[in-house]
Amino acid sequence: MSSHQKNPPIPHLARRVWRDPVLWLAFGFGSGLAPKAPGTFGTLPGIALACGIGVLATSLAVPAGYLMAAAVLLLTPIGVFLCGRASEKLGVHDHGGIVFDEIVGVLIPFILIPVTPLNLLWGFVAFRVFDVLKPWPISWLDRRVSGGLGIMVDDLLAGIFALAALLILSRIFPAAFFAG
Repeated sequence: MSSHQKNPPIPHLARRVWRDPVLWLAFGFGSGLAPKAPGTFGTLPGIALACGIGVLATSLAVPAGYLMAAAVLLLTPIGVFLCGRASEKLGVHDHGGIVFDEIVGVLIPFILIPVTPLNLLWGFVAFRVFDVLKPWPISWLDRRVSGGLGIMVDDLLAGIFALAALLILSRIFPAAFFAG
């Protein structure tokens, strides 16, 4: 990649995102174009997807966690491809607007946590905390793994950390968290 800066100016970025299907998907249907906190805005389509998967699971009478795990397994290699190609097209490794990784990562807590309105909020917050703070080994992987896999892996691990934190909190505060 030609730039190590996280979000260098890219001429006509919004126009490019809206016209290029790879960039449009990698930028979370345009949500990654938010001028402030694109990762936070980019996580919102993931929350909407988790909600949709929860509704689908209910209508099919199957555990939502199974469908959530299937979605993560399906979307991860797609994300590796999309994020890698978007990074190449922009000439920037892991541009902040590339948010497909957030969309997939935020699904992970809902593999074991029920999809309820309150849990969607807690899952969103926990995922964003770990994605932003990047505790070890997330930060280590973020610095050392490149390409599309490098873009995806830190968010997948942030999702796993968020899941672990929420499972611990659900044991400590069972009445206040995760009812449903």
